[in-house]
Amino acid sequence: MPRIFMSALAALATAVLLVAPGAFAADVRLNRTIETLSAGKPVFGVFLGNFSLASARGLARSELDFIFIDMEHAPFNVETLQTFLVGMTDKARMLENGHGQMAVTPLVRIPMNGRESLQWQVKQVLDAGAFGIVFPYVETRAEAELAIRSMRYPQRRGDPAIEPAGLRGAGPLIATWFWGVPDYLERADVWPLDPRGELLAVIQIESRRGVENIEEIAAVPGIGAIFVGPGDLSLSYGNLGSLDDPEIAAAMRKVLGVCKARNIPCGIIAGQESVEDYLAEGYSFVTVGLWDDAGFSDQPATALGIGRRAAGRD
Repeated sequence: MPRIFMSALAALATAVLLVAPGAFAADVRLNRTIETLSAGKPVFGVFLGNFSLASARGLARSELDFIFIDMEHAPFNVETLQTFLVGMTDKARMLENGHGQMAVTPLVRIPMNGRESLQWQVKQVLDAGAFGIVFPYVETRAEAELAIRSMRYPQRRGDPAIEPAGLRGAGPLIATWFWGVPDYLERADVWPLDPRGELLAVIQIESRRGVENIEEIAAVPGIGAIFVGPGDLSLSYGNLGSLDDPEIAAAMRKVLGVCKARNIPCGIIAGQESVEDYLAEGYSFVTVGLWDDAGFSDQPATALGIGRRAAGRD
């Protein structure tokens, strides 16, 4: 194991020991994005393709709610992910708050589309300690069900939320240590199907077929959010980047309408000129740009500020 990773683990272990007793009690919600959504408030995030420790440190102290660690279009490397997650641990904030909740929730977008055999990637990412998975290009109910099943452990006998039945194998040694809880297997379930669950399953709708099947997809228990991928969606409709195209705009409204009817947070990519309008329409799971090698550029930072003010979270 690389020396830098061992050093990071040692630092985090020290932080865990210093946090006040009871910091990982059952009443502490570890996933702050779920906590915010549960309160009926919108959440804001960015896409990330730079997995340096400098990025981890900067993001941990940002005003974001979540990040999409994009391993769909960036290299899929679980060891790099482990190091990055440890780097996001803000020891000072943990001490200040007296608990182990991360201020910014790390969610990982995996490379495999919904139609591919994705279970092994989900298992690897969750065992590294991620708090959720973003599933690209989901087009059918069966694909959405497989996504949820891949995130869940088989449930205990008599559990009222036993379906969709879990497929995840037990071996979360790093995740248990990273979360810092003795009951990881109990907490590592999908919200809101399990009200105590700390994992967020985000389903991306990025094609005409996905839009056509959105009502069946949204009916799958365990989906935490549905995210419209405007780039691939517009490409699927034959007009890349043209979100004002009437057919594409209607498709986006259809997805949003189904999400609102089922009380599922709906996500979209927004800029400083559009974030207020999207919030007014009812989107509540909003990314405001990209965190790149230079950090947070002016436009995403401005969009985040506008969005937080519009949502009453300034």
